[in-house]
Amino acid sequence: MSRSFGSVLGKMVIAAATMLEAGTAEVSATPLTPFRYEAQAQRHCPGDKVVWLDFRKGVYYRKGQKLYGQGFDGSFVCQTEARGSLYRRSPLGLR
Repeated sequence: MSRSFGSVLGKMVIAAATMLEAGTAEVSATPLTPFRYEAQAQRHCPGDKVVWLDFRKGVYYRKGQKLYGQGFDGSFVCQTEARGSLYRRSPLGLR
């Protein structure tokens, strides 16, 4: 590693630490509240749609899609929470 690269890297680390201390760093993801059952999720977010979130694939399925509620690596969540946590909508169509 060259000396100039090391000094630049050190300055970047110091700048990042300063931003965190100053409180200017923002977190873009929102917290997820996963539920085992669809009705639980609907009670948690009454004004929102409930989606099935596949954690392994990083996508969510809406009601009516073939993989909605399927699999062991998923959970029911509110659609706005899934979008806010940077999960993407499944490209698969509705049944």
